[in-house]
Amino acid sequence: MSSLADAIVQSDLDIAPLLLPAQILRNDAQAIKAAHELAKVARLQAGKRDRQRKLPWSEIEQFTRSGLGSISIPREYGGPQVSFVTLAEVFAIISAADPALGQIPQNQFGILNLILGSATEAQKGQLFKSVLEGWRIGNAGPERGTKNTLELKARLNADGVLNGQKFYSTGALFAHWVAVKALNDDGKQVLAFIRRGTPGLRIVDDWSGFGQRTTASGTILLNNVQVESELVVDNWKINDTPNIQGAVSQLIQAAIDAGIARGAIDDAIDFVKTRARPWIDANVERASDDLYVIADIGKLKIELHAAEALLRKAGQVLDQVSAVPLTAESAARASIAVAEAKVLTTEISLLASEKLFELAGSRATLAEFNLDRHWRNARVHTLHDPVRWKYHAIGAYRLNGTLPNRHSWI
Repeated sequence: MSSLADAIVQSDLDIAPLLLPAQILRNDAQAIKAAHELAKVARLQAGKRDRQRKLPWSEIEQFTRSGLGSISIPREYGGPQVSFVTLAEVFAIISAADPALGQIPQNQFGILNLILGSATEAQKGQLFKSVLEGWRIGNAGPERGTKNTLELKARLNADGVLNGQKFYSTGALFAHWVAVKALNDDGKQVLAFIRRGTPGLRIVDDWSGFGQRTTASGTILLNNVQVESELVVDNWKINDTPNIQGAVSQLIQAAIDAGIARGAIDDAIDFVKTRARPWIDANVERASDDLYVIADIGKLKIELHAAEALLRKAGQVLDQVSAVPLTAESAARASIAVAEAKVLTTEISLLASEKLFELAGSRATLAEFNLDRHWRNARVHTLHDPVRWKYHAIGAYRLNGTLPNRHSWI
């Protein structure tokens, strides 16, 4: 489509994806197994999908059918309620194969946690049940042209009519529910769940970022969309008490970056062993025997393992603090643990995806291998939230005991 205006004219009807039955996984081991099975399939054509901007429809359908979409739903609502450690590892496994596939359902899990913290029991029952049955939730939160990412122009009036425009709407094109953040007549933030196919809802696949190309993180148009009152969650309530909403969201972000690093290092090792030539002064037969290459691969692995260790620790802290009533201090401890992991996963994803070319050599830059996708994906995904502010939050907490702000990015 040549422009957003063209898209508006051509998108006469928004149609929901086919709803297929989903399994319900019962424990952490089953979730890890399902993630590995999906990653094995997703890895095969990941480079080709990126090159052609071909959306991973069959892969996201496998994600849903396997039961991975509902692994965080509490047991009391029929879900497996896997640990946060497992949730992070599931996303790292999938993202090592295809980080766009990891990012597509990313927001669904943040929204599921938000439902848990601010929805009514009736809303929890309906929405959790739908996800267990295979419904996917897409994001419609951020907007362009606002002062910052928290400012909203979308409005939901007292008659249930919603108007606005969204961008960075990852997962929406693949979703059955679109979760739209808007302000009500009282100026309070609400989260409206809209069924795909509802008149006035348009989803435009106009994402043109140079990385994470197949996430379809584009535009959503909302023109007098009628919203059912029982599907409006007062998510402003979540900030009335200590919560881990931001920490849960950031944990998954960090896991995706860890996955990108894993994939980049694996491809670097494979290329060095099978295709790269040794430098003439190394006086070795194989590039994999070059002392400097060996040392650099060792360093990358150490830094990856350090990032993964902090990711696991962050998951463990989230598991600990969520098992008991939250306090401001315990919520802060969770946010800081995740922030520390996010610093290292950001840095290793960028370093590994860039170092790949130095170690593999100029042949690795050929378009036929599409290895630059690792850096493009890392660079784009790590821009979700500036890591410099993670350092600030960690330092302020460790030095002065300052609790971090509560929002979706900390």
